[in-house]
Amino acid sequence: MVTFNFLFYCRVSNIYDSRSSSSNVMSKKQWTVIALVVVLGGLSFYLNKDWFSRDNIQIYHRSRPARASLLARGRGNRSTDNADIDPITFGFDRKVKLTELKVIPVSAIETNKYPQPIWHLISESNSIPIKDFFYGTPIQGMHPAIKGAAPDPLEPGVKYRLIADVGPLKLEHDFTPVPRTP
Repeated sequence: MVTFNFLFYCRVSNIYDSRSSSSNVMSKKQWTVIALVVVLGGLSFYLNKDWFSRDNIQIYHRSRPARASLLARGRGNRSTDNADIDPITFGFDRKVKLTELKVIPVSAIETNKYPQPIWHLISESNSIPIKDFFYGTPIQGMHPAIKGAAPDPLEPGVKYRLIADVGPLKLEHDFTPVPRTP
């Protein structure tokens, strides 16, 4: 009887030992597979990170003849009226909070290290989110960088660059004013 119990105990302990060793091997395999899945998932997110970011902000401009009815009612900004060009509207694909806005002739950018803007607005604290604005008109929440400065008139056929800071983003858009439509 003693031998039977001893043999039974040895066999049962061998079963437990073999299970524990196979579960350790299985555990190592599982950890290896999990690590591989995490690495491949991380690589996938890294390669496709632009899927999770917002699209770039698009800037456009439009040049249209001024409507006589707006000017007759006094809505037009007479300080920025330019008889040589049609009024220019700038717009974004969504509402943005501008922190700085500059218009600089491209020729000045190409020849000068620090070109002077012909229109320069800044926001000290809070600018109102806007989707579009006219060249030279005041923008709510922004003021000229130099107190009392007025925007210079645009010349037809000259290439200009609009530089807009929207939080950490710096946006640029080149445009060329067209001569006034009769």
